[in-house]
Amino acid sequence: MVESINKKVDLVIDATAFTGLTDYGKIMIGDQGFEFFNSRDPRKFIQIPWEEVESVIASVMFRGKWIPRYAIKTKKSGTFTFSSKKPKEVLRAIREYVDPQYMVKSLSFFEVMKRAFKSVGKKKK
Repeated sequence: MVESINKKVDLVIDATAFTGLTDYGKIMIGDQGFEFFNSRDPRKFIQIPWEEVESVIASVMFRGKWIPRYAIKTKKSGTFTFSSKKPKEVLRAIREYVDPQYMVKSLSFFEVMKRAFKSVGKKKK
């Protein structure tokens, strides 16, 4: 059994982690960090201390009505993508510990396509 890094827990909610294969479990947000525990295999867990979080990226659709997934970008370990039952609650709980200027929206499909067309015209050096 793995020990939690949190002393005080703010939110526990059912979630999905997209780590190659889909892992189902629970997200725990507390005073020391963000944690994901797999419901079937206790050896599969993700613990991210708040000092390690570089930014939180939310995929926002329909003008903020629906947030299908969000990602946590870390300073050393890369990006971890999650989805949960109530993503707005999760993002509000994260906002207590991460500066709101580091919480950003991801690019939409059309913004990605626009950047791609702009970069086609530029020469690589």
